[in-house]
Amino acid sequence: MLVLRILIGLGLAYLVLLLLAWRFQDRLAFPAPRASLPDPRQVGVENAETVELVSGDGTKLVGWYLTSTVLHRPSPPSPALLWFYGNGENIAAIWPLVRTFQPPGTAVLVLDYPGYGGSGGRATESALYAAADAAYAALVTRPDVDPRRIYVYGRSLGSAPATYTAAHRPVAGLILESPFTNAAAMAKHHYGLLPRFLLHLSLDNIANVRRVHCPILLFHGDADRLVPTAMGMTVAAAAAGPVEVVLIHGAGHNDTYDIGGRAYREKLWEFVGGQGGRGR
Repeated sequence: MLVLRILIGLGLAYLVLLLLAWRFQDRLAFPAPRASLPDPRQVGVENAETVELVSGDGTKLVGWYLTSTVLHRPSPPSPALLWFYGNGENIAAIWPLVRTFQPPGTAVLVLDYPGYGGSGGRATESALYAAADAAYAALVTRPDVDPRRIYVYGRSLGSAPATYTAAHRPVAGLILESPFTNAAAMAKHHYGLLPRFLLHLSLDNIANVRRVHCPILLFHGDADRLVPTAMGMTVAAAAAGPVEVVLIHGAGHNDTYDIGGRAYREKLWEFVGGQGGRGR
């Protein structure tokens, strides 16, 4: 009798766990930290301006646009880098990195995702892609940007909107940092006891990267336990176009910028500066 009660109790606890996993998976994937968008001039980023966009689903988005650092004027339209950050980040947290990693002569656009930072709306997979579409559309219509030389950068969660954009829009190059394969594989890696049918998220980098023909530069820490290095290698192997893989030795998931340091930054700059005007 006692054994039966224990089994019933365990069964009920597991059912509750399944319900919670189904109900809160968006919150696990998109923790959506809130923070006011910094005023770029007040934090000393003189070449940046605040931008406001509205995505296709009506969500109001805010972000930064950093103009090209080319000194001579007038200058021809410049390349641009569309930046997608990780799931626990926002512009208030990463703006020093964006400023430091901005390639010379290249504009940068970074938006807070729906529900993140200072943007409105709620963080969902469809809202993430709608925001990516709005960001790309904003870049290609800027007179100071060469639409043939738009690059896309995505780190961790940001690899999903990055591969989505590169699969659906003309881009000159795609930069991925610590990309995962898809939501199902991540769920299996971290929550192996949960059945796959509960998962409604896709976040399928493999499906998207198979449609990407532009050059890809892929960074991954070789000590990454959150998104195993093998996932990044699987993404690289699935790409339809040329891929260069750069392993950051000793780096886990959240210290790639620190450990990669100047070599990481210069490799990114070389990639953006060396692709010329090639698109897909």
